[in-house]
Amino acid sequence: MPLFKRALAEFFGTFWLVFGGCGSAVLAAAFPEHGIHFVGVAFAFGLTVLTMAFAIGHISGCHLNPAVSVGLVVGKRFPASELLAYIIAQVVGAIVASGVLYVIASGKPDFVLGGFASNGYGAHSPGGYSLVACFLAEVVLTCFFLLVILGSTDQRAPKGFAPIAIGLCLTLIHLISIPVTNTSVNPARSTGPALFVGGWAIAQLWLFWVAPILGAIIGGLISNAFFATPQPPLREELSR
Repeated sequence: MPLFKRALAEFFGTFWLVFGGCGSAVLAAAFPEHGIHFVGVAFAFGLTVLTMAFAIGHISGCHLNPAVSVGLVVGKRFPASELLAYIIAQVVGAIVASGVLYVIASGKPDFVLGGFASNGYGAHSPGGYSLVACFLAEVVLTCFFLLVILGSTDQRAPKGFAPIAIGLCLTLIHLISIPVTNTSVNPARSTGPALFVGGWAIAQLWLFWVAPILGAIIGGLISNAFFATPQPPLREELSR
């Protein structure tokens, strides 16, 4: 499959992740008496990854996340030469999804932009958690996300279940960390909404690039050191 088509799959997949996950927070969770609350938002993010893993996993590997792509390079499951194309496609997909979501959300007469599902720390953490706490949470959670991705797509793992494991892992990650950072573990997911909120969201965006990528690198290194055997590219595993 040509790189352009695989990058295009990443664009659509990341669009779906941001539109579905952030959309559930901005639209459905906005009604406390009828909304889906934290648990619903957590499952929405997990379902976006699960559904896209089945839809495009055999095409691009369904990274949907610059940190995941970096971690897969470190884990020797993705060529570094294709990394930039994937990251650009993921970030653009997240921005376009945020734009579509903004147009839909602003169609309500009493629309207030607010945080628009952005990630933050300190005063902008949903639970008021400190910069250090938020940084550590993002590193640890992204590290384990990579371990689940690398482990569930290993040739020795049960075949056909990787999308379920990865989707449920992302759900669990959100159940843990929505109160802490509003959950990123994905620089593209953080960038899209932040560009519409501006101000503080852009000022704090650095953490949601640095911490997830650092966590992904650690996860890739742990996998290499303790669990790795020669593996095919991720997209080939998800197609089996």
